[in-house]
Amino acid sequence: MDSPLLSNTQDPEPENKTAKFRWRVPLYVQICLAVIVGWALGTYFGEQPFVRGGRVGNEELGRLAQLFTTLLKALASPLVFFAVLDAFLRTEMTWERGSKLLLFCLLNVTVAMSLGLIIMNTFHPGEAWRGRFQEMAVSVIDTKDAAARVPVTPSLTLIDSLARLIPTSVLQPFADGNLMALIVLALLIGAAYRSLRAEEQEREVFVPSPFEKVVESCFRILVRMLEWIVRLVPIAVLGAVAQSVATTGSHVFQLVAVFLGFILAGLTVHAFGYYTLMAWWYGRKPPRVFLGYGWEAILTGLSTNSSLATVPVTLRVLTEKMGISDQSARLSACVGTNFNNDGITLYEAMTAVFLAQAVGLELSLVGQMQTVGLCVLASLGAAGIPQGGLAVLPLVLTSAGLSAEVIGLAMPLIMTVDWIIARYRSCVNVMGDMVVAIQLDRSRN
Repeated sequence: MDSPLLSNTQDPEPENKTAKFRWRVPLYVQICLAVIVGWALGTYFGEQPFVRGGRVGNEELGRLAQLFTTLLKALASPLVFFAVLDAFLRTEMTWERGSKLLLFCLLNVTVAMSLGLIIMNTFHPGEAWRGRFQEMAVSVIDTKDAAARVPVTPSLTLIDSLARLIPTSVLQPFADGNLMALIVLALLIGAAYRSLRAEEQEREVFVPSPFEKVVESCFRILVRMLEWIVRLVPIAVLGAVAQSVATTGSHVFQLVAVFLGFILAGLTVHAFGYYTLMAWWYGRKPPRVFLGYGWEAILTGLSTNSSLATVPVTLRVLTEKMGISDQSARLSACVGTNFNNDGITLYEAMTAVFLAQAVGLELSLVGQMQTVGLCVLASLGAAGIPQGGLAVLPLVLTSAGLSAEVIGLAMPLIMTVDWIIARYRSCVNVMGDMVVAIQLDRSRN
């Protein structure tokens, strides 16, 4: 972005020209360079410091990336709250539009589930691990420590899921980062305000309240702060890649290449196949529009590993570049993003079937459908959990009939490449938000 001072200067200094050029370098170019540099640092230095006797190394770069993630999480709760509240106050949230949102989300996740099962049952990629499963796990981590590395799994019963929606205090969802509870709280406040406003209008005593202006201003301030933070994404990517490569080493990708390849292939077909065709066929947005204009949001989701952090970019791409109405864009990107988690659902379903094939466990079609159904519930329950897709995976694997020993061996293998898959899942979820917005906008015509 050009500085106001530079715009009024006839002959700016050479260093200012350099600064202007630096900020104009596309984000995806900066991210690609960061990946290359991070990979080189992780491969060359490993877990050793950059300078002999020094303390700065790839581990410190990884901590720098974690600070970026912490900063994003700090903004996540208020951003979601004010985004939903502002959207509720500014738009007409009718039952018709709400039902259409759920319908489109259900349609998209059904396609994702079907695609995942077709791929796994056609190619049987998990059989490549059969007979080598335990040997591969031991080569990555001591089996005695494997169970300790399995993430703590949240309960996903109906009552527990409802309990997560009801905070014990108004401030609790902000502190815990419980996005679902924040949405419920924002909807309740918005509904109460609109009810009071309607009563005052009926009595003809309505006076415009500054409440709406305050909500809008808070949302715009948070979006601007998030836009500034997104500029630091290349630095965070560099640190995350350097630490991951230094810790696990490149050899781990040879061990899990089949698993990683098929998971990424399934996500790619769903995102760039189904989503692109749906946006073109139903939404009248050809690939040059959907992918060409949406590339900024897609790459931001890929690099930040957060569809939430991508919300301001997604909104701008939808409204300013694709011509989607502000109402449809906000409904999908701010509210629907917590229900539209095709990336998590597809990943968990394919992983469960893959591991079942690896250990020779025969899953019937009914058993696979039951596992997939739990994946849908898990994707909803994981909305407010950091690394939610990985956190609820053990529960999904248990439902598929895998033993605790198998899960304990599998999770360390999966976690070595989950940082790659997690970013790709976020990319798929961002594309899903864009498609749902296009579907909602098209359904109005």
